[in-house]
Amino acid sequence: MSQISVRDLTFYYDGSFDCIFDHASFSLDTNWKLGLIGRNGKGKTTLLRLLTGALPYQGTISSSVRFAYFPYALTDAQMQQQAADFAETLRPGCEQWRIICELEQLQEQADLLYRPFGMLSPGERTKILLAILFSGETDFLLIDEPTNHLDAEARAAVRAYLASKKGFILVSHDRDLLDACTDHVLVLNRKTISVQNGNFSVWWENKQRADRFAEAENEKHRREIRKLKQAARRASDWADRNERTKIGFEPVKEPDRMINTRSYIGAKTKKMQSRVRQIEKRIGRELEEQEGLLQDIDETAELKMNPLRHHRQLLIELRDCTLQYADAPEPVISGLNLQIRQGERIALHGANGCGKSTLLRLIMAQTGCFAPCDTLQASGLIETASGLKISAVPQETAGLRGAVFDFCEERQLDRSLFCTLLRQLDFSREQLFRPMETCSEGQKKKILLAAGLLTPAHLFLWDEPLNYIDVFSRMQIEQLLLKYQPTMLFVEHDVRFREQIATRTVML
Repeated sequence: MSQISVRDLTFYYDGSFDCIFDHASFSLDTNWKLGLIGRNGKGKTTLLRLLTGALPYQGTISSSVRFAYFPYALTDAQMQQQAADFAETLRPGCEQWRIICELEQLQEQADLLYRPFGMLSPGERTKILLAILFSGETDFLLIDEPTNHLDAEARAAVRAYLASKKGFILVSHDRDLLDACTDHVLVLNRKTISVQNGNFSVWWENKQRADRFAEAENEKHRREIRKLKQAARRASDWADRNERTKIGFEPVKEPDRMINTRSYIGAKTKKMQSRVRQIEKRIGRELEEQEGLLQDIDETAELKMNPLRHHRQLLIELRDCTLQYADAPEPVISGLNLQIRQGERIALHGANGCGKSTLLRLIMAQTGCFAPCDTLQASGLIETASGLKISAVPQETAGLRGAVFDFCEERQLDRSLFCTLLRQLDFSREQLFRPMETCSEGQKKKILLAAGLLTPAHLFLWDEPLNYIDVFSRMQIEQLLLKYQPTMLFVEHDVRFREQIATRTVML
């Protein structure tokens, strides 16, 4: 057991207006199972890279352990090789027997090591890389979003595996994973950094309680400041009126007043002015106590969308539908029967490679909002309602390049509404003027989500929309969908989101 100490850490990217870390200080124990929580763009991945020494920084990071980072960056050549051939390149000193032992804990067979890596499913690749990561010794592990693109079965295996380990930082927005695998949290708040004992649910409950207390204290200070300002204004007005009576008076109206009354009036005015200064000092103290109370409160704005009503109740029908790629020996989907009616929110569920994304692409191609795939062959009955409008959120963000405003014009979106929606999704104004390729993966996904939400549609097709999206925005989107209740067909492996949103689930 040893400590990782971070003192006065300061870092910003060249050309950026934002300081990612500004004299941040905290300490961690290398025995902890630590969850790293924060908004998209707050610097979670950046912090992991700083710990590994991949980025220059100001301040000090001291530790007696080495750091190992996941996911590994693989070359094109390694993607064609067997994992057994390049494992030691990724993790110097690791031995194959230890990797095999780790794979057994992940409920996988040793033969995965001896198959071409690029031919494996995303879940199998993740499991091999995790097995390689944990096959070393004495390193503190930095694990960055290991469950993105994984199906429910693979997520469960990774969750159980990580729950049995210790000595790592886990970056994830999957609430179930954080609850199952962590015993401490490192939180990148809006203005501060905090370390707390407990998993995600414990932290979330504490945060809600702390936010309510801060808001109540802030309101109490506001009421006190308001009363003090009114008292100061009354006292100041009285002192001014009293001071004006020192010179000049009418003997008829004030027969009992004498010349030496001026000194009495002056003393009384001075006493009242002193009281005003005392009140102003009290206002200053109240402002000092109020300052910073709300600095870490994450207020999520209420989002809006524009679902359309169609004159038909049945929007899409697939009967005895079979989908097969031209170069594949077997169909991806066989004999599928599916009806999508207005008001339904259907979750497609199944293992990686079972055809969920293929089915979404087929429906988009049938409605004309996606170019048909020449290698995809479809048979069976496929009917779509006439005039059906689709809004789609794709799984991948790799194609986002250039300025946000150019993207907005290309999609024919209202620029003002688009920027407002991004701001409500926690984009800063400076980020709106950056090239999209410099954004984090979560920020890129928010750009696609904002475009999907602003597109009026009868049917919303979302393919893993929450990959890389932070916890606060996930809750924000859940509230939006429950309020507007659009017709949806979606793929999402976040169990809590699926349970909250889906009216029914279709297994593939």
